[in-house]
Amino acid sequence: MDNSILPRNRDCDLRALERKADWIRLETIRLVEIARSGHYSSVFSCAEMFAALYYHTLRLKPSDPQWPDRDRFLLGKGHAAIGQYPILAELGYFPADWLDTYTRLGSPLGDHPDMNKVPGCDFSSGSIGHNLSVGVGMALSAKMRGRDYLTWVMLGDGELNEGQVWEAAMAAGHYGLSNLVGIVDANGMGLDGDIGEVMNIEPIAAKFEAFGWSTSEIDGHDMAAIVAAFDAAQDSGCPHMIVARTRKGKGVRFMETTPYWHLGYLGPADKAVAVAEIQARIDA
Repeated sequence: MDNSILPRNRDCDLRALERKADWIRLETIRLVEIARSGHYSSVFSCAEMFAALYYHTLRLKPSDPQWPDRDRFLLGKGHAAIGQYPILAELGYFPADWLDTYTRLGSPLGDHPDMNKVPGCDFSSGSIGHNLSVGVGMALSAKMRGRDYLTWVMLGDGELNEGQVWEAAMAAGHYGLSNLVGIVDANGMGLDGDIGEVMNIEPIAAKFEAFGWSTSEIDGHDMAAIVAAFDAAQDSGCPHMIVARTRKGKGVRFMETTPYWHLGYLGPADKAVAVAEIQARIDA
C-alpha cells in the first residue's frame, strides 16, 4: 500500500478524536479572529463529526487530492468550512500558512469552500441545498464505473427546507445508492431561530425512509456513537442517512441554545472565556 493513503476506518482513540474536535473549535476561533466575523456555532455543532470523518472514516490521499479512489466528502452547510480548513492543512492538503490568509484578498480560503481553489474540497458550496444532488451524481458515477469509493454529504437541518434536497433523496433511493451516506447536523437552529418554528422538518428519519433510505439517529457529540454509526452506515445496502442530534455552539456554554452566534465575532473578554473552556477539556 502507498503509505500516503489514509485507509478507511483506521484505528482511532476516542479520547484523541474528542481532543481533535476541541482543537477544531480553537482553530475556528483563531480564524474568525483573522476574518473579524465567522460562523462559530455552526462549526461547533459538527466538530466531533468532522474529527471522526477525517481522522477515522474517510479513505484519503492528501498527496493526491484528485486520487480517483478517494472517498468524497461534500459539505452542504458550507459556512462550516472554517472548521474543515485546519483539518485539511494538518493532513497535508495545503500549507498551514494558508490558514493565516483566511478570507483575505487573494486567499484561496473563503467563507464557503471553492473546489477550484482548495485542495481536498470535493465540491463548492454557497447557496445551501445543492450538495446532496451532487453527491448523488458522484455515487451514481462510482456505481457505473465500478469504483468502490464512498460519497459522504453533511447537511444542516435548516438546509432540508430546500426542495432540491428531496429530489436528491428520491433519486438516491431510486438508484439504490448504497455507496452514499448523508449526515444531517440537526442542531435545531438556523440564522432565523428555532428550526421547528421557522419551517418544521421533522420527522427527518421517517421522511428519508419514505424515499428508500435506511437511517440511524445518534447523539452527534458522543464520539463512540458517531464512530459506530459511521462504520455501520457503510454496509447498509441502500443510501443511508445519519440524523445527528447536536447543539449549536456546543462546547462553549454561552453560545449554546441561542441563534445569535450563528455569525458573529468574539470580543476579547468573551474570547478568553471560550478559549479557556475549550482548552480545559483538551488538557483534562
